[in-house]
Amino acid sequence: MNREKLKTAKRIVIKIGTSSLILANGKINLKNIDELAFMLSSLQHEGYEIILVTSGAIGVGLNVLGLDKRPAEMAQQQALAAIGQVELMSLYKHTFARYQQKISQLLLTNDVIEFPESRKNASDALNATLSLGIIPIINENDAVSVDEMDHKTKFGDNDRLGAIVTTLSDADLLIMLSDIDGLYDKNPTIFDDASLIETVSEITDHLMKAAGGAGSRFGTGGMTSKLEAAKLIFGAKKQMVLTNGARIWEIRDILEAKKKGTYFGQ
Repeated sequence: MNREKLKTAKRIVIKIGTSSLILANGKINLKNIDELAFMLSSLQHEGYEIILVTSGAIGVGLNVLGLDKRPAEMAQQQALAAIGQVELMSLYKHTFARYQQKISQLLLTNDVIEFPESRKNASDALNATLSLGIIPIINENDAVSVDEMDHKTKFGDNDRLGAIVTTLSDADLLIMLSDIDGLYDKNPTIFDDASLIETVSEITDHLMKAAGGAGSRFGTGGMTSKLEAAKLIFGAKKQMVLTNGARIWEIRDILEAKKKGTYFGQ
């Protein structure tokens, strides 16, 4: 459980949640997107290999249509995802271009990852894209994935997708940007004496029980899903840091092994 290993990370997956992309009033957080593009472009230019796993398609779709909450019907949610994904990628394309960085898009569903041949194809595409100096931007294909009882096509949330992409790409590190500074021993929005847990070497039943519920009204992730993602990271013998997406600049501090967020490692 040594943060010093963070200094050796070269291939890095950054996962950003909807709460870091959409403001509380439903507007798109253009400042955060610009800071993210600047930071990731800078790291890519310095020799790091960067993969961005992004949420936000439905949240951006809500913004485009001027809606303030998700519709209950699955088909309408899928339509929102299709509308929002176009706008989200357009924002990323133009923002990354300011910093002379090219991007690509890869949309995944769970069945692609579970089937060996398509999983290899996805892995090969990622490696080829990275070899060209391009930052792949990955999202779940929400317009066609359906959360059925057998979960054949849907990942469940992009926290899990971030962990899966980390293993798929054989990345060294997953940095998960959320709306909280890290993992606390109790809910910091309720308890004033809540303490940030700096390091985690095992996901215990106690930790899972202490995890909160769902995320914001624009997103689906909560602390439970982040701990489930951490389980996958531990299983693959990778590293993960959970930190606040409102402070994009701390990504560099994390790569310098400074104590930011919660470090998950063994």
